[in-house]
Amino acid sequence: MPKVKIDGVQRVEDALTAVEAGADFIGLVFVHNRRRRVSVERARRVVEAVKDSSYNPPKLVGLFADQSLEEVRATICGSGVDMVQLCGAESMEFCDKVLVPVLKVIHVPAGPQSAETLKGLRRRMRALSERGLLTVLDREVAGLQGGTGLTFDWEVAARLSGAGFEFMLAGGLTPENVSRAVRKVNPWGVDVSSGVESKGIKDPEKIRRFIEEARRVRP
Repeated sequence: MPKVKIDGVQRVEDALTAVEAGADFIGLVFVHNRRRRVSVERARRVVEAVKDSSYNPPKLVGLFADQSLEEVRATICGSGVDMVQLCGAESMEFCDKVLVPVLKVIHVPAGPQSAETLKGLRRRMRALSERGLLTVLDREVAGLQGGTGLTFDWEVAARLSGAGFEFMLAGGLTPENVSRAVRKVNPWGVDVSSGVESKGIKDPEKIRRFIEEARRVRP
């Protein structure tokens, strides 16, 4: 049964909906100039509400992209998040210095991938795994670092999963397609943001349906 991360949460009520629905991770965006970005103060309110709501609350994940180590560390301390997701071109050495568990995004180009590209993906994922880092596979879109609502070729992800790699699948997932994605790919986890929104706002019913559909499949 895959882990589920609800990303881009901005409001306490949406975070609590995710908690009640059984989310394993809740993502808070700290990337500059992103629509879903939250301040440290707002993030702290969400974190405190989530941690007060359950004896076993979801992990709170702060999302960053090509920001300084000082900013990342200060935001972790100020907000109280448990983990970070690094969505940019951060180095392995940068990841090592964050001081909390790290999810590292690998962006996958659209369309079928060549044998050489797949070999490169396996090499990068192996290197991350050897450093104790979790991997997120997301769609590559020029100028963006996630949250695009676009998928990539799930056959690529399925081949990586079949080779024994564990990762969180992101990019274009919705309540309507997540069961199919889990059935085809068998990922360690699934990650959604725009797929559980209506008119740009988190939709409680979509959050509930997404988590239910993600866990409907028994590999």
